[in-house]
Amino acid sequence: MSSKNYMRPAEDDRRIIKKYPNRRLYDTSSSSYVALGDIKRLVMENTPFVVRDAKTGADLTRSILLQIILEEESDGSPILTEPMLANIIRFYGHAMQGFMGSYLEKNVQTFMDFQAQLAGTSKDLAPLPMMQGLVGRYVDQSTQVLTEMQEQMQQQFKKQTEQMMDVMRLKR
Repeated sequence: MSSKNYMRPAEDDRRIIKKYPNRRLYDTSSSSYVALGDIKRLVMENTPFVVRDAKTGADLTRSILLQIILEEESDGSPILTEPMLANIIRFYGHAMQGFMGSYLEKNVQTFMDFQAQLAGTSKDLAPLPMMQGLVGRYVDQSTQVLTEMQEQMQQQFKKQTEQMMDVMRLKR
């Protein structure tokens, strides 16, 4: 699922799932109640959807996706280690929170793109040099993501420093 291919569609183009106070989920397109497993299937099929609170209309999609991740993490082979989760928690409320989210999103997307390329070439039983080329491109893309994040951090730091100097009425 490439971010180039998966632009968040307009609300009208997404399946609407309503969550009722009794915690039941209702798929308005199929006119039936669904379980988290059905929502996971929508994710796996790249089907655009949104989960809305039936009463308030609030967007609950993120919390439902987090519930699915929690179930998956509890079912055997977790992806997220305890140290990784602890480090993610430490970024909440930190000045770098926005950068961390962006960094993780870009890196996971780069990995997904790499995996798709690898799946496409493995059908042809690609020779070692081709595999090395794919791995090299993945490393290059990961490096580019990290470089972009560092540049954003430097710009943010510069902006904050300038604001602080203005507040303190220091000359530049």
